[in-house]
Amino acid sequence: MAWRSKDQSCTKEKSRQTATGQLTLQILSYEFLGPIKLSEWGPPMDQVIYILLNRTKDSFQMIYVGESEKSQDVDFFKKHEKSKCWIDSAGSEANLYLSVYPMWNSTPDERKRLISKIIHKYKPSCN
Repeated sequence: MAWRSKDQSCTKEKSRQTATGQLTLQILSYEFLGPIKLSEWGPPMDQVIYILLNRTKDSFQMIYVGESEKSQDVDFFKKHEKSKCWIDSAGSEANLYLSVYPMWNSTPDERKRLISKIIHKYKPSCN
């Protein structure tokens, strides 16, 4: 799915699938895996940038961008300090979706630089 920076949303018509059938989102020049319903996510999660999205009909709106070094915690997203903002922005947990960009062997600084670029361009409401 390609992002339109003007309204921070993407449409179903612009979705892409990898050779294995995995949906992807093109953010800047990076292909993020997903989106999937946040409720379908499960650990582990190692060295990734993640994006939380709100789904409304046929579009997604970026509401938060973050990074993780490593997590085995099933409640990683529920325990996050911004989880209330995500739910408020999405209207309910059922409208929350997740996309990830694996950055294996990356440093926290490398991930934070990419996050800064994404936030600067898309201005997610919960960042």
